[in-house]
Amino acid sequence: MSTRIDARFAELKKQGRSAFITFLMAGDPDPATSLEIVKALPKAGADIIEIGMPFTDPMADGPAIQAAGLRALKAGMTLRKTLAMVREFRKGDNATPLVLMGYYNPIYIYGVDKFLVDAKSAGVDGLIIVDLPPEEDVELCLPAMQAGLNFIRLATPTTDDKRLPAVLANTSGFVYYVSITGITGSASANTAVVGEAVARIKRHTQLPVCVGFGIRTPEAARGIAENADGAVVGTALVEALAASLDAQGHATAKTVTAVADLVAALAQGVRGAKQAAE
Repeated sequence: MSTRIDARFAELKKQGRSAFITFLMAGDPDPATSLEIVKALPKAGADIIEIGMPFTDPMADGPAIQAAGLRALKAGMTLRKTLAMVREFRKGDNATPLVLMGYYNPIYIYGVDKFLVDAKSAGVDGLIIVDLPPEEDVELCLPAMQAGLNFIRLATPTTDDKRLPAVLANTSGFVYYVSITGITGSASANTAVVGEAVARIKRHTQLPVCVGFGIRTPEAARGIAENADGAVVGTALVEALAASLDAQGHATAKTVTAVADLVAALAQGVRGAKQAAE
């Protein structure tokens, strides 16, 4: 099975560069603006797009992403509408990989089998479900793989060599290395430490290793991209979006460009990275 994610990494490998992966919350600040932003991302330089599924109790998210989720929920965003947004995006873009990221609860309530059928037909390529450990693979990971979706796993600084094989066992698409311990948006990634961690994970897997958490500037993105197969930016984009809203938290004429412009600057950082020799 080859997915859009596999195809994109193969293509980037030929170009000799890392992936730039963006994260935004579905429905933030409202469903229509959110779709407009996501549509603008590939042109701005996003190679892969992660879309957050808003959830009422997001325990791994920092304040910025929690606030984004709350704005989305307040604007009436649901998992069904998130899938509709993917379907709408796919009408104009059949190449950019889309990954849904979030928690298991909304999927469980939606119904796992129904969700996988609907996600696949909408054009979703992969899932990152932060609260399902490898021990729970029968719940969603294995059915997702059977449905032709990549199940992308998180590895962290505390994932040691004993734990890694379990984490990597049913992972596909790429491995998402969380560069800092703690919640999103809380600290900055240390390039040297990240480089060592990526090398360690690569001893266990052939999959691309992408790094997220703590990347806010083009310089930081470039530093990470030199050591990893991809750099993931979320909090900085969500903050740029939030800063563009009016006093009531509604979208303004600046909202879409605020995000797209930052994506373009970060993408330049990633593209400026000299790929370390394989």
